[in-house]
Amino acid sequence: MTLTRSMACLSTGLAGAMLLSFSLSAQARELSVSTVLSDAFPWGQAAEKWAELVEERSDGELTMRVYPNSQLVSGDQTREFSAMRSGLIDAAVGSTINWSPQVPELNLFSLPFFIPDEAAVDAVTGGEAGEMVFEAIESRGVIPLAWGENGFRQVSNSQGPISEPSDLDGLKIRVVGSPLFQDTFSALDADPTQMSWTDAQPALTTGAVDGQENPLSVFDVARIDQVGQEHLTLWNYMNDPLIFAVNQQVWQSLSEEQQTLLRETAVEAGEWEIAMTREQESERLEAIKERGVTVTELTDAQYQAFVDATQSVYEKWAPRIGEDLVEAAQAAIDAR
Repeated sequence: MTLTRSMACLSTGLAGAMLLSFSLSAQARELSVSTVLSDAFPWGQAAEKWAELVEERSDGELTMRVYPNSQLVSGDQTREFSAMRSGLIDAAVGSTINWSPQVPELNLFSLPFFIPDEAAVDAVTGGEAGEMVFEAIESRGVIPLAWGENGFRQVSNSQGPISEPSDLDGLKIRVVGSPLFQDTFSALDADPTQMSWTDAQPALTTGAVDGQENPLSVFDVARIDQVGQEHLTLWNYMNDPLIFAVNQQVWQSLSEEQQTLLRETAVEAGEWEIAMTREQESERLEAIKERGVTVTELTDAQYQAFVDATQSVYEKWAPRIGEDLVEAAQAAIDAR
């Protein structure tokens, strides 16, 4: 009788241990994902799409919680890469601009008037230059997985049309926290003013700054025309690719299957978001025009005037970015 009871207790204990083990293995692991913009914008939608695909494909065993509006870095978008590298953030869908203070190679995409069109963007990100950029990111403790797109950045202001460099003379333009942006607008004799996006809209409303630069998607969704930005110039002066990435320690803690899942879903979400952003561009432009914004499109000669006016910025920054990288990107653009 005693032996029977002992066997029964042992059996119950083993069963309990097995159930606990199963419960722990089946427990979902949640990764934090940072973005600067919410899902009202394509950028935020890219992060949500990634999270959706991961949860769906992993049957809920791996999930991603998206934190928009730079919540995880107290609104300071330029701290996002450092926070991810240190492990405060597990993953992010981030901007090449915001990460460039920590990864100088990312300034490639901010060289003024260097990348002229979408075909050039694809040639750079999809070729040797794109691989070199990813290697630079990985060398700093973050694993890049895929590309997305915030789009070409256009300039707007409250004072009048901008069709030549002299039109920017003295205008206070809100720019992101990158010295390259400061140099570009200084070369055009504007007065660049660095501030976060959180502070930018109130500054535009009060007239503390005259203008700003952003992709059409941001201008449209944020209704920047409602804060005095009545003049918009399409000049494609730089492109802002997005990058899906994961902290290196987090990446190494995942199984090979989970790594494959994260990479494949990031690529899929990125391709989906790029296509959506580009398809919506003409609709957004029409909506902006319908709201009474004066839109200026540059002729080839007018565009070249801006190229010439910012040549000194290119010459200053190309060595900082890396001559080999810039040359690889130029070769890809020329061959597109």
